[in-house]
Amino acid sequence: MRKLFCSVVLAALAVSAHAETKVPTSQAEISLGFAPVVKQASPAVVNIYAKIVRLGRANPFFSDPFFEDFFGRGFSEPRQRVQNSLGSGVILTADGYVVSNYHVVGTATEIRVVTTDRREFSAQVVLGDKESDIAILRLEEAQDLPHLSFRDSDQVQVGELTLAIGNPFGVGQTVSSGIISGLARTGTATGNARGYFIQTDAAINPGNSGGALIDVNGDLIGINTSILTRSGGSNGIGFAIPANLVAEFLRQAKAGNDSFVSPWAGVAGQHMSADIAESLGLAIPMGVVISDIHDLSPLAEAGLRVGDVVTHVDGDEVNSPAEMKFRMSVAGVGGTSLLTRLRGEDKAEVEVALIKAPETPSADETVLDDDTVMPGLKVSRINPAIITQMGLLLSQTGVVVIDANRYGGRSGLRAGDVVQSINGTAMNHPSDVVDALTDPGRRVNLDVLRAGQAISLRFRL
Repeated sequence: MRKLFCSVVLAALAVSAHAETKVPTSQAEISLGFAPVVKQASPAVVNIYAKIVRLGRANPFFSDPFFEDFFGRGFSEPRQRVQNSLGSGVILTADGYVVSNYHVVGTATEIRVVTTDRREFSAQVVLGDKESDIAILRLEEAQDLPHLSFRDSDQVQVGELTLAIGNPFGVGQTVSSGIISGLARTGTATGNARGYFIQTDAAINPGNSGGALIDVNGDLIGINTSILTRSGGSNGIGFAIPANLVAEFLRQAKAGNDSFVSPWAGVAGQHMSADIAESLGLAIPMGVVISDIHDLSPLAEAGLRVGDVVTHVDGDEVNSPAEMKFRMSVAGVGGTSLLTRLRGEDKAEVEVALIKAPETPSADETVLDDDTVMPGLKVSRINPAIITQMGLLLSQTGVVVIDANRYGGRSGLRAGDVVQSINGTAMNHPSDVVDALTDPGRRVNLDVLRAGQAISLRFRL
């Protein structure tokens, strides 16, 4: 047994290429196991208690003006519901920047952070992103805090030993061990096809969200975010957000950003299948096939076109749109990335500018007033920034619903609906919607696109 344990320790040290390898010199060192690493890293992992106040109604009829008029305004007044959220976080800087998951603190009205030495801090979210499920907090009046160093998550390898530190089920800080069991996982972790995760078999349970995934040197590999489970508990497949993306969030938070800015590629891509690879003359399925490209895309400006295959971004292999998005997000807005492009037998390195999604043409966001039949309806002209915000097709133009509000919602409209025509008149600008819904007559016919599907909404006034 002693020989087997020595072999495991030696293997762990050998896997971590960036560490100084060292053979245990005594029985005491062997018997300690992970204790020195845990002792070093655990003070930087905190418990987070978040309070979320939501407005809700117990009955859908409460929003109907008929019932409001009949029973009085008090009948339809929303009631507050308080939800408490428990999670974990990781201190990233001595002056109190902390990372956690957006689903833990992103909509919280009150956040309390408790350290391992039982100190308590009030905190505020300074930068959060629902899609990436990352939130950066700033602790009030914090200084000289223990914090973790970032590991280059691109250097992480399958098979490395890892430790997950967090507060599962609210029982207190807990450490579990495992290995890196997969890389570049997308989609299955959260249902978000744009995600990019490190997979581990270290036990991750409810309450671990936002906690640390560290290597055998105590450096931060990733932030634990979710599990794949049928029972609600850990079945040995957990997912962590890579440290390199967390580092970019921290950089933007320190720069004063209140929302995460990700480079806009302006392309749609698809996984390379064996059939597609054969049709393109590739011996091995690899890379991302560009299936659509916006006229304003920086990739289009660099000469890429539909049918091209992107195999690498800044020297790192990409085999899915999520990997491509991740690599560009880590590089950050304002610089450039070097893409490896295949076009038939032609292979080229193409430098691409990393830009924000352009706001051209202007959105001209408009909220309809009481002179229209849908007061409060918020619409906008579609541009690349709106396409990114609302998740629309790259080729989409015209007018989109940003917020249906009360009356728009009753008519069947939803946020993200593209309004094509009203009573047969094409909608090209928010002002067209205002004109069409001001004294439209007794009948209103709305033709919209919802997730690419044409829908007709018809109602009488």
